[in-house]
Amino acid sequence: MNSPMSSLKSDGFWRVLYVVLLGQSVSFSMALMSFSSSLSANLGVNAPFTLAFFSYFASTLVFGSVLLYRRQKLKISWYWYVLLGFVDVQGSYLVNTAYQFSSITSVTMLDCSTVVWVIILTWIFLGTKYSLWQFFGAALCVSGLFLVLLSDSGVGGSSGRNPILGDILVIAGTCFFALSNVGEEFCVKKVDRIEVLTMLGLFGMLVSIVEMIFFERKNIESISWSPEVVDWLYYISFLLVGIGLVIYSKTEKNLNELPKVENGDSDQPYRLLQEEVA
Repeated sequence: MNSPMSSLKSDGFWRVLYVVLLGQSVSFSMALMSFSSSLSANLGVNAPFTLAFFSYFASTLVFGSVLLYRRQKLKISWYWYVLLGFVDVQGSYLVNTAYQFSSITSVTMLDCSTVVWVIILTWIFLGTKYSLWQFFGAALCVSGLFLVLLSDSGVGGSSGRNPILGDILVIAGTCFFALSNVGEEFCVKKVDRIEVLTMLGLFGMLVSIVEMIFFERKNIESISWSPEVVDWLYYISFLLVGIGLVIYSKTEKNLNELPKVENGDSDQPYRLLQEEVA
């Protein structure tokens, strides 16, 4: 019979494997969405708010269903979620617009600068502690991002009709994403993540609709819709995002449960985990 310690180790391995596979699935979905955004820009479609709308719609549909099923009341005032949604939508708008001017490679690489801004903001406002090695790693990332800017300036060759403008838009967008991510982290530490993701998706969707009406209506009306413009990869990426959110939401409860020990001692798993860490 397996010991409680080996059971915990086995459970920990499968949890790590699940998180890695889930992260790779999300990365693959985001890559498909980036490709679809770049392809739409190449086909002359300039509708960044419309592209962002579908992501918020998927989040609202999945996590909103869970929130309604729980009949759970909001624990954070709705106007904070309005602010978070507005900030996040502006980040999506700037990054999606960047595809009109720069290459998908540059946009994807520079989008990673969100991590750098998040480190700075959490260190200043949330008091998160980082080691010198972590700061060193972030500095290396920044140096790599500067090389992307150097390449797009014409030193190493570039693609896109105005790559520098596109790069600036991406960096500005990542600043908004960082503010949104830090705000989400602050909220998740106080309330259930289902509430945060639902309300962020809901108000992100509503903000996208409002800005679509005011700033994007003429662009949408001028688009000659065809199978080339509504590319099949976009539907696949949208489907994968929705499925990924469903799987994540469905298995979240199971991941937070520790295995029980047969002798009935409810505190035993906790003590074993503490001993294993020590």
